[in-house]
Amino acid sequence: MDPVRATDRLARTAATLGRCAAGRKGPAAARSLPALWFVTDPIRTPDPAAVAARLPRGAGVIFRAFGAADAVHAARRLARIAAARGLVLLVGADEALAVAAGAHGLHLPERMIARAPRLRARRPAWIVTAAAHGPAALALAARNGIDAALVSAVFPSRSPSAGAPIGPVRLAGLARRAGLPVIALGGVDAKTAPRLIGTGAAGLAAVDGFSGGQKGIRT
Repeated sequence: MDPVRATDRLARTAATLGRCAAGRKGPAAARSLPALWFVTDPIRTPDPAAVAARLPRGAGVIFRAFGAADAVHAARRLARIAAARGLVLLVGADEALAVAAGAHGLHLPERMIARAPRLRARRPAWIVTAAAHGPAALALAARNGIDAALVSAVFPSRSPSAGAPIGPVRLAGLARRAGLPVIALGGVDAKTAPRLIGTGAAGLAAVDGFSGGQKGIRT
């Protein structure tokens, strides 16, 4: 599928999820977080700036550098696009990189969730999201004040680290008991995203779904 059409379809589904979440929990419950998230990957999204430039105003970008030598340059480029287009930019795991880029916050891997309170004390204005792969991680995220949890993998993914997909039904159960906004990740693209409607997810996140399909090997 054409990347522009894929992005538009994802954006429309995310908007529906966001409206449903606001109606259930009140408009302030998710701190006006984006319902649509682009998660970068050096293999699957080699040109994240091009994807970010297609995103609608109010969408979020999670930049994952994975130790790349040009991480500061790439993050600052994304920050300029975010400022121009009204996007929310988070950096994965690296607080120093987030500061250097002027990002809006940090995205924590599941293993770092317990660090959120100390991070919040240092950066009270930041948005802090986290990865979660089950109910225990979601409960931990809620206790530690995480703003939203990215739950994966919802649909089949080509990533060897993704694990078995939980599917929309199990996602709905997790979202219902989560105690914080849940963002669906993993195998999300223009074709699978509509299956998220009615699950209670507050939004969706995709890696190469914005380019029209899953072509890589990592989530």
